[in-house]
Amino acid sequence: MKGDASLFAAIDLGSNAFRMMIGQSVKRNQQLVIQEVKTLREPVRLAEGLQGGALDEMALDRGWQALARFGKKLRGFEPGRVRAVATSAVREADNAQLFLASAERHLGFRIDVISGHEEARLVYAGVAHTVPGIERKRLVIDIGGGSTELILGQGAQPLLTESIAIGSGTFGARYFQGGRITAPALLEAERVATLQFERVARRYRTLGWQQVIGSSGTARMLAKVLKANDLNDDGHSGITYSGLLRLSLRLLEVGHVKQLRLAGLQSHRLSILPGGLVLMLAAFKVFGVSHMTPSEPGLRFGVLHGLMTRH
Repeated sequence: MKGDASLFAAIDLGSNAFRMMIGQSVKRNQQLVIQEVKTLREPVRLAEGLQGGALDEMALDRGWQALARFGKKLRGFEPGRVRAVATSAVREADNAQLFLASAERHLGFRIDVISGHEEARLVYAGVAHTVPGIERKRLVIDIGGGSTELILGQGAQPLLTESIAIGSGTFGARYFQGGRITAPALLEAERVATLQFERVARRYRTLGWQQVIGSSGTARMLAKVLKANDLNDDGHSGITYSGLLRLSLRLLEVGHVKQLRLAGLQSHRLSILPGGLVLMLAAFKVFGVSHMTPSEPGLRFGVLHGLMTRH
């Protein structure tokens, strides 16, 4: 696979995890589509290491080691076929330059620190390319580790993009330290998230939408947990508001993520569950969402799509 001239690679240095996706462009029904060849995920948890504005030594080291492993898989790739993007945690870190200098050396490629609006645009490009629905307006909610992107679009065109500096990792560290869950913390976290979403919601509500898509690991995790534990109403798939409320009650009953016995929940996702759940509840409430469809494509698909279009 190394250096195969038909392959492209997208690396997403997220605040919870670093992910690399290698893909190729294939023709299907007269259209070029992205076919996934290999995906790697490293639970780096950068956002957790943002102590006092700077990434701590352990977070730096976890990041560098993950990128070194990715770099080995990318030997032989031309620079024009690889794009690495860093999001919220690196955007916010006071010592971002220290991290990036070594990160680029370990990976072997340049890393772009993208703005929240650029991130939102790429997320939407990834969703639009793979989830059909040309006529309908779609609200895409991407809850990451350190930021949440909100995109309203139609077909391939994003109409509104916002990036809000609240994420499942940062909220987890702020309100649910060490995995402890209390009712006051849950309510306060939801109140703060609701206020943040309310600041931008009016413009979205004015345009309206017909479909809501969750394009992040948080959305996929929640959908999986709700389904596996039969928490949605009437066998609904995806994410429902009633399902989220039932899940929050489960969390409050046990009081600590380590006490949770939930089917479909991987251990490396435990720390981001309370923060991700609270942000999703707030988004559902503010935007009046009753049902969301999770989508695999997001930022990495958008980055790959950009690379392939340029070629």
